[in-house]
Amino acid sequence: AVVSTQSTGVDLNLGCPQGIARRGHYGAFLQDDWDLIERIISLLHKELAVPVTAKIRVFDDVERTVQYAKMIERAGCQLLTVHGRTREMKGPHTGIADWDKIKAIREAIKIPMFANGNILYSEDVERCIKHTGVDGVMTAETNLFNPALFTGLHPPTWEVVDRYLEIALRYKIALRYNTGFIYVKGHVFKIYNLSFQVRTDLRDILASVKSVEDIVAAQQKIKAGLMSDSEAVNPVLRVQEVTTCENFRSLPYWICQPYFRSTRLEALSSDTLPRETELQQQRALERKQRKEAKRQRKADAAARCVTNPAKRRKYPNCGTCSRNPASAKCIHQLCKPCCLPVTVEQKGRCEHHGVFSDNERWYQRRVRG
Repeated sequence: AVVSTQSTGVDLNLGCPQGIARRGHYGAFLQDDWDLIERIISLLHKELAVPVTAKIRVFDDVERTVQYAKMIERAGCQLLTVHGRTREMKGPHTGIADWDKIKAIREAIKIPMFANGNILYSEDVERCIKHTGVDGVMTAETNLFNPALFTGLHPPTWEVVDRYLEIALRYKIALRYNTGFIYVKGHVFKIYNLSFQVRTDLRDILASVKSVEDIVAAQQKIKAGLMSDSEAVNPVLRVQEVTTCENFRSLPYWICQPYFRSTRLEALSSDTLPRETELQQQRALERKQRKEAKRQRKADAAARCVTNPAKRRKYPNCGTCSRNPASAKCIHQLCKPCCLPVTVEQKGRCEHHGVFSDNERWYQRRVRG
């Protein structure tokens, strides 16, 4: 009842290829269990008053892919989105989505259908619809790197980030939860992905932020750095040089653009290889320097504790186990592992350690349960 009254539809994601989906037996890893998928969709279709839709990935074999889609249609799915990659095509093995398999499914089923995969630029929408005959397209990752995808524009990255932060702060997206800014930070990293591959110094500025205010302050520094690069007489290389995608555009790294997940050999052309090698060596040196600086900070802190004992924070040991520090807020002045049995034996409570043995429900659940 809640689903029917508070939503306009239910979509089943049967296309997630991530490792967590394998462990949890969901997403694309359900595609080997057709009976289960058919029962799930059929039950939702019969019991819900709203439409049921689904998204799938293809198999290596086109005939098996078509039969899979027809089974989902028979079960009651009312709109099908097909990602033209197999579940093994992810990360460095992503490759090109197969529009021909999507076309074969479109010709075999009657329900509305969307295509997913290879939508790098706005004109790819029409190309895909024309090639496959689908009713629409879905895009995912490309929007994260270039949120202006459907406008047909490739704006400077800092302009998009300015606009994004303005919206996030206006609607308090970044302030809704204590960890809300983490999601905003992650989106900003996506937009600046290619920029940071060249300007690693600017990446480190964003990596160190701890709050929304820090992100806004960091944005001003990053923006100034990239604007300076864009005005250079001889700007640095274009990061991506892809030959396996016929309509791929080579753009400067400060411009919003799709991120093409290819192998290193596919992504590098002869004119960018020397610069890429230089960048890899520079990044390796920077990582080594950061590790050495961190090691030195720890060594300096340890030395200060030895030479000046007053600097060392001292905690009394737990009177029962002598292994853990005792808690000053514990009613028994013990560590948590030792506090639990003592408090339970006395049928008391220690709010600091969350032990409420004087509460029957807590006692039944934690001790007897």
